[in-house]
Amino acid sequence: MYIITTTLSRAAGICAIITGLIFGGIQFIHPVDEAASVPTTMWAVTGYLTFTMAVCGMVAVTGLYLRQVQASGILGLVGALMLGIFYLLTSAFTFAETLILPAVADEAPRFVENFLGIFNGAGTDGTLGALEVISPVAGGLYLLGGVVFGLASLRAGIFPRWASILLALGAIVPVLTAFLPHAVNRFAALPVGIALIGLGLFLWAQRAPAPAESEPRLG
Repeated sequence: MYIITTTLSRAAGICAIITGLIFGGIQFIHPVDEAASVPTTMWAVTGYLTFTMAVCGMVAVTGLYLRQVQASGILGLVGALMLGIFYLLTSAFTFAETLILPAVADEAPRFVENFLGIFNGAGTDGTLGALEVISPVAGGLYLLGGVVFGLASLRAGIFPRWASILLALGAIVPVLTAFLPHAVNRFAALPVGIALIGLGLFLWAQRAPAPAESEPRLG
């Protein structure tokens, strides 16, 4: 069981590294969020990468939380849940962007423009219903989840302090740079990407805690 736990922990670490690399790297190649980009090959490539990032992100957050489940307490659980739901919503939106929008781009260009308007700051005409609500919720989960999980990790003291702090602070950066054009503001993802890489490297390099190490801390 200990060997299996160690293997799963390292697998989660690899997922965190992949998530961080894609989250940061994809910002340099992502096409402009406009209808003309939807049918292109690069749009499909970035979509598949983003979907991979979201799936790996759910695994990574779970592994990071389980590594510090005792020490991070309820704060760690709340942060992990928020980040997990964020990645789940991201996977759903990315599925639509990658596989549905290109298929309907010619027949429903207005729908495509509205869908992209949720993310590129152009806004919508109010016809997308719940989709227009879910997107801000996902953004809030990213911000709050990053801050809460970063602070919980910092308090737990298991992961490198710099990575925990960078995760908490990096989640706030998109809000501070919201006044910038979307094409520029997307690079606000870099701090969180770097933090995830750091957390993943630590998780991959470390053995899973032995039973004696899993005892709750006193005091």
